[in-house]
Amino acid sequence: MPIKKVLLLGGSGFVGTFITNRLSELGIEVTIPSRRRERGKALIMLPGVQVVEADVHDPEVLTALVTGHDAVINLIGQLHSRDVQLPYSRDFGRAHVELPRKLVGACQAAGVRRLLHMSALKASPQGPSEYLASKGEGEQIVRAAQGLLDITVFRPSVIFGRGDAFLNMFARVLRLSPIFPLGYGDARLQPVWVGDVADAFVCALADEKTFGQAYDLCGPRAYTLHELVEYTARLCGSRARVVNICEGLAYLQAGLMWLAPKPLMSPDNLRSLQVDSVCDAECQLPPGWRPRPLEAEAPVYITGRKIKERLTKYRLRAGR
Repeated sequence: MPIKKVLLLGGSGFVGTFITNRLSELGIEVTIPSRRRERGKALIMLPGVQVVEADVHDPEVLTALVTGHDAVINLIGQLHSRDVQLPYSRDFGRAHVELPRKLVGACQAAGVRRLLHMSALKASPQGPSEYLASKGEGEQIVRAAQGLLDITVFRPSVIFGRGDAFLNMFARVLRLSPIFPLGYGDARLQPVWVGDVADAFVCALADEKTFGQAYDLCGPRAYTLHELVEYTARLCGSRARVVNICEGLAYLQAGLMWLAPKPLMSPDNLRSLQVDSVCDAECQLPPGWRPRPLEAEAPVYITGRKIKERLTKYRLRAGR
């Protein structure tokens, strides 16, 4: 069945914005629920995009939202929680477990079969962090609905790109401090560009070969966290010294940062780093997967190099 209308949960977020742009370019109508319509004001200008205020955690509201769409994409995720519970806090459970369960029920009630779901690389109910454990349980709930629905799950490693909370966060700190204390510097990551993640979702929408599949999304190369921070320092022109610190100091640092109104790091983030976020030899990749390297995209938004080059050319042409 052709996909003409998509409900996109988390559409006003980092990855959601890229997917919304891709869908709009293809002439697909997109409905984005949001707690505050103001958050999606930039997306409203795109052709075929509608942002509505709604509480997606209300089962009746969610079913009404799903009704009339050809497919649903769920990107909603939670990076931090003020509570600490095992296996995960109420915040993580609400976003990563309860909402997927409600969404499966809403799709069945509304007669909408196509559901694409964002999980996380190395997500598992037995994961070392609340984030990975709750993501893993939510993924199991969604995959168990295969047959009743047409499910595709994506598990990205850390996602980078313009507007990310990853390399940009490093760059902000590196520009301000002569020393960058780093916990779990040996942790390995395989960053994936947000544009590739968006394309994977959009290409899978109407592709029946992806039904019932779970795909890992990784970039072409793995790095240690230390290597990524040092690379970011070079890009932003920082001379800050990146210093690996012991586990105890790392958790003390993360705990203090966790207390900020908008935390850059939390102890649970460190626990996630106990598992390398890299693709294994037996991982399943999307059809035709050819990810962009970090070095091809990061300089564009960390240094603004291309923008500066364009401005220089314009000034030269104008004789300035």
